[in-house]
Amino acid sequence: MKSITIKGSKRESVGKVATKALRNAGMVPCVIYGGDKAMHFSAEELAFKKLVYTPNVYTATISVDGQKIPAILKEIQFHPVSDKIIHADFYQLFDDKEITMKIPVQLTGTSPGVLNGGSLRFTNRKLRVKALPANLPDFVTADISGLKIGSKLVVASLANDGYTFMHPDNTVVVQVRTSRNATDDAEDEEAEATEAAAPAPAQNNLQLIENKKALQ
Repeated sequence: MKSITIKGSKRESVGKVATKALRNAGMVPCVIYGGDKAMHFSAEELAFKKLVYTPNVYTATISVDGQKIPAILKEIQFHPVSDKIIHADFYQLFDDKEITMKIPVQLTGTSPGVLNGGSLRFTNRKLRVKALPANLPDFVTADISGLKIGSKLVVASLANDGYTFMHPDNTVVVQVRTSRNATDDAEDEEAEATEAAAPAPAQNNLQLIENKKALQ
């Protein structure tokens, strides 16, 4: 999984006065958990742009006073009026410890059910995945090329050896439902088969008469 680097500085004071001063200066108070002890630091609000305001998911590399710590963003708080970031919690990553993250689902292929007028329902756009940091995917691929009207794709069909889904196997990821203008796939196939087996259309009467004269 791709990582975003956030440069910060350790916080010597974590009181309300110091925290308010940081925010007034355009800085975000942050904490990293998961190690031997929590580490408090601050970073510029602009440093969070690529990590927060995106549909993609990334890990973070926290660079503080020459120390680089791999982490994931666990929680972020916004101001209720201005929507500015006012606090962020990170969790430190370790190579030998599995972590759970929500990973976006990427659809591939073309659904025949949708081509026939069916409605595509993308029920779960993100799935909780558990894996070692090195095995965390950028996205989960879901192939919809086999989905006809009434078909659905469940978590069990997306199994991968590198990570584990934290959902029941029958959790629906995407499905194709019927709509007012939809045509049934089975009916289309039957119509095509009937058309292929049907005899060629008869010639018109004028052509039959001409053929008869030619034979006399």
